[in-house]
Amino acid sequence: MSRETAYRVFSRELNSSTESRKGTEEMSPSYVISPLGTMINRVMIAGVLTEIENAGSEEEPMWRGRVQDIAGNFFISVGKFQQEASASMANLEAPCYVSIIGKVRTYTTNDGRTFVSVRPEHIVKIEDKEYKAWLLETSKSLWARLLAMRNALKIPDVSKQDLKSKGYSDQEADGVITALETYGNPESTMYLKMIQESLRRLLPEENVDFGLPGDAGSVPEEPEKKDEDSENDLAIEDMILSYLDELDNDPRGVYMDDLIRRGEADGIPAAKIQNLADVLMDKGLVYEPNLNYLKKI
Repeated sequence: MSRETAYRVFSRELNSSTESRKGTEEMSPSYVISPLGTMINRVMIAGVLTEIENAGSEEEPMWRGRVQDIAGNFFISVGKFQQEASASMANLEAPCYVSIIGKVRTYTTNDGRTFVSVRPEHIVKIEDKEYKAWLLETSKSLWARLLAMRNALKIPDVSKQDLKSKGYSDQEADGVITALETYGNPESTMYLKMIQESLRRLLPEENVDFGLPGDAGSVPEEPEKKDEDSENDLAIEDMILSYLDELDNDPRGVYMDDLIRRGEADGIPAAKIQNLADVLMDKGLVYEPNLNYLKKI
């Protein structure tokens, strides 16, 4: 039996996947089907490991962690049957960049909510340049899936056979039709924003702006004011980073309210601090180890 493809996906696409298909035969693979029709058994993910804990014992560790990418968080769990990944987790210390290959699992609560987690097969510590390479390849992969779904939607009352006649594999056609029946037509803006955020991380000097609805970059401004605002924001970002150095005396990080009070003392509005704190997280310069707490990476 050939090994399943490890898809590169951003956290938001994976976490919005609620439809699953269980294998009907012994050893047959199970899949999570994303809103773009990708039938996912294994993934390759990357980001900042922001949390790590052993919920088991030293003899039988049960590692849990959270990995942050540009779109949100992946949740990972490693048990005794993933010996290689478990040994790697024992040697990691948050925060650090990691790359993970693993299988996806879903869990449905009693009230019907579905959560997705990744069970790593391999996990390695990486550097910023490897993370950027993952961002680029994952953006390309997401773009290809968006195009495949777009082409499918051009066909009236599209069927699996229609897609196979257009060159889709049996699995690709099955996934797209199942996604359309389960989730309906996907909202492309959400996925384009993920690609946009990746490019902003990769090309910070280029002011990447797709002009998407709800995105601050879609509002045209006078060039002079835009440049001035950008320079002011960069200066405030530097100030926020200095505040984090100054205030970081708690293992949990810097409490957001304390950060806001410190900024307001220098005349920076609370809304500006909150907005630029999110920008710094998108840039991979800070992370949220606990709810409403920030730390520098």
